[in-house]
Amino acid sequence: MVIKLIGGSLMKKTFFATLFVVLGLVALAHAGTGGTEFSGIYDTITGWTQGALGKTIAVGAFLTGIAMGIVRQSIMAVVIGISTALAVNYTPSIVDSVVTALIW
Repeated sequence: MVIKLIGGSLMKKTFFATLFVVLGLVALAHAGTGGTEFSGIYDTITGWTQGALGKTIAVGAFLTGIAMGIVRQSIMAVVIGISTALAVNYTPSIVDSVVTALIW
């Protein structure tokens, strides 16, 4: 009984200490302002994923998922194809939102 109380309180202390450290680091987070020399590469890759190449990859992943779903007789391959298509299309927007997020 005593060991459980000591272990439980130690686990609570560790949890709260970790929580405070994480919250402190989040409060100090700032978006990067440097790296302008890479903006051309970033714009090119973002254009590819959200343009015709990204749509082609997304449709190809979806069709491959449908084909694998028919072969395996399972809907899971279609779900993987759809999630890959969504990831190709929306990942640049998500990365932009996360990197440029400001904490007030």
